[in-house]
Amino acid sequence: MSEISITDFRNRARAWLEEHAPRRGGGAGPGEAGPADLAAQKAFQASLYDAGFAGLTWPREYGGQGLTHAEQIAFSQQARDFALPVGAFVIGLGMPGPTILELGSEQQKKRYLPKMLRGEEIWCQLFSEPSGGSDVAALITTAVRDDDGWVLNGQKVWTSGAQYSDFGAVIARTDPTVPKHNGITMFIVDMHAPGVTVRPLKVATGAAPFNEVFFDQVRLPADAVIGEVNDGWRAAVVMLRNERVAIGTMAGPRTSPLSYDSLSGLADRLGTSADTGLQRQLAELYVRERSVQLFGQQLREEAMAGRDPGPRGSVAKLAGAELAIFASLVAADVLGPAAAGSDSRDVRAVLTAMIAAPGGSIAGGTNEIQRNIIGERVLGLPKDPGADRGTPFNQLRVGTLRKN
Repeated sequence: MSEISITDFRNRARAWLEEHAPRRGGGAGPGEAGPADLAAQKAFQASLYDAGFAGLTWPREYGGQGLTHAEQIAFSQQARDFALPVGAFVIGLGMPGPTILELGSEQQKKRYLPKMLRGEEIWCQLFSEPSGGSDVAALITTAVRDDDGWVLNGQKVWTSGAQYSDFGAVIARTDPTVPKHNGITMFIVDMHAPGVTVRPLKVATGAAPFNEVFFDQVRLPADAVIGEVNDGWRAAVVMLRNERVAIGTMAGPRTSPLSYDSLSGLADRLGTSADTGLQRQLAELYVRERSVQLFGQQLREEAMAGRDPGPRGSVAKLAGAELAIFASLVAADVLGPAAAGSDSRDVRAVLTAMIAAPGGSIAGGTNEIQRNIIGERVLGLPKDPGADRGTPFNQLRVGTLRKN
């Protein structure tokens, strides 16, 4: 596309955003939307789609705009100044959507992707299990064939947005007689189907952004398989790659309670900014924050240009998690004695963000998992020994399969 056309597109996007989108400082994140807010997000996503700004690079035959990565980059640049109220759709459009686009059947693409883009149907991702910890491949949820398809039984945990999702991408054990990575299949599950139970999980901040999900004799049609039967680990890797890039490149707004701008302004108001030690900490926070933002911007633009960031998404994810921890330590020094018994809205927001910060080192894969991925797949270091790699899953002592 010519530079004139890109300029026209950029101007059109800017004009639409100025008229319809709220400025930075608002917007709900995934897992936090209430009924009224969810309706507003659906309405906004539909208007975004109708205006031609959703699914910019997705093929037209699947509901996308069929445009180039240049338009996607241009729109993203204009959207940085706005808090688009689309948090409920972040997971579906960032993880299951691209996975179906890459591995799904033609029928699945035409059935699910247009409604996903327009916000008519919300999706979640169902991977983690209570007994598996960070080892996703140790899952014990099962899907067993019957005459008409499959029967799903098991439990998932830490599922964002499950309480309002219409569909989910779930991985289940379909062949326990082969090594653990080989007997997994990914399915589309109707979150409103009989036998699906969603229970909220309250975290330390008092919010309930995550859920545990139970499957009790849930029937799945034969065409619910994403990709190939027993090749679900490949589909899971595709989705996890998209997840880590999405998390790692998610540029936090400058109004975030733990951002440099917020903490330096709060230090001025509380009178703690004169401390030279705190000044050095704030300077380091600025450098770290800017480094993470620039690396995330590089990965986003590579992805938009059609170049797969691959395992480097784990670098961004790890850097973002460590930045949040460091920022919470700086915040403690910014607050000082003011944190004790304060009813200030700013102070409460910082304290809540500090409590939530450690969760970033777990959600989307622990920091230790990210370091292993970086070591093995980015730096080319040898893998850790894995005695279970060639052992049939039903011979392993995993989770509830452990023998006394």
